[in-house]
Amino acid sequence: MATIKDIAKAAGVSVTTVSRALNGYSDVSERTRKKIKQIADDLSYSPNALARSLVMNKTKTIGLLVSGISREGAKDNIVFEVLTGVNEYCGQVEYDIVLFNTSSSQQKKKTYTQLCRERRVDGVVIQGIKNDDPYLIEVIESDIPCVLVDIPIQGDTVGYVATDNVAGAKEAVQHLVDLGHKQIGMINGHDRAFVSQERIQGYIEGLERNHLIYNKSLVYNGGFSEKQAEAAAVSLLENYPDTTAIFCASDLMAFGVMRGAKRLGKEVPKDLSIVGYDNINLSSYVTPSLTTISQDMYQIGYSAASLLIELLEGGDPKRSKIVSHELVIRESTGERNQPF
Repeated sequence: MATIKDIAKAAGVSVTTVSRALNGYSDVSERTRKKIKQIADDLSYSPNALARSLVMNKTKTIGLLVSGISREGAKDNIVFEVLTGVNEYCGQVEYDIVLFNTSSSQQKKKTYTQLCRERRVDGVVIQGIKNDDPYLIEVIESDIPCVLVDIPIQGDTVGYVATDNVAGAKEAVQHLVDLGHKQIGMINGHDRAFVSQERIQGYIEGLERNHLIYNKSLVYNGGFSEKQAEAAAVSLLENYPDTTAIFCASDLMAFGVMRGAKRLGKEVPKDLSIVGYDNINLSSYVTPSLTTISQDMYQIGYSAASLLIELLEGGDPKRSKIVSHELVIRESTGERNQPF
């Protein structure tokens, strides 16, 4: 196996020059750098990643920290889509990924900095963290670069990638209003999620833009859970039977609302129109297929990795990126046919 010494001998330069050329230092001329890299390729040189990380104090590894991975959550595929995007970008720039999970209770036992040091990551992409989690404050105060998914916070070492959740929710409501619906309920996630705060804001603005009164009694939390959303939908429809449409803050919850409607003998979309959010794979396969706000979680992951590595490599990137969304109209929404 070729070593740095072999490359130095073949190139007629010092071992230090070879090391600095291969590690991207700017004090080596471009001509010398190309020569050294060509010799390294010819000799099939493979660097020792551990030794390089000790010398440079960098591991070229980033973490994907996900809060609250669960078996039920696997159904929406969102974590996998983000991971795929992160992995794609990291592969292009020769970074490695470490996936690790946390929860609100685990965060009280081990600090964010401790976790990152133990896993030997240069920076972190964080998904699913709640607005009252201990790590959120620690991330802002830490010197370890970080990019947050769907959490609009930025700082010297902190950036974020998201879709425009307010605009997406407004489009969902507008679609229902355009179909003639006037009493539109909402199944939100939970109060500790940033996306829940933004999507209810969009729901309210969508109603007000169409001169419809916002009634907070028509908003129930479904905890981003199918089962909870089903129970919430049954309560909403029993208490407010004039409701002809429901906007859901996730597709999984929309599936629960569909089951809740069926329990009450309501047909979708004849008796109840439903709009989801995310456009997960299953949304096009359920019956009726789900109208939803599509967000590209793969692109969110890809953009998050790109933004993080720009932060790590000393560039001057924007601290935020908004990924586009779109309304996908399918079979779960239709014109209001009730007389009230």
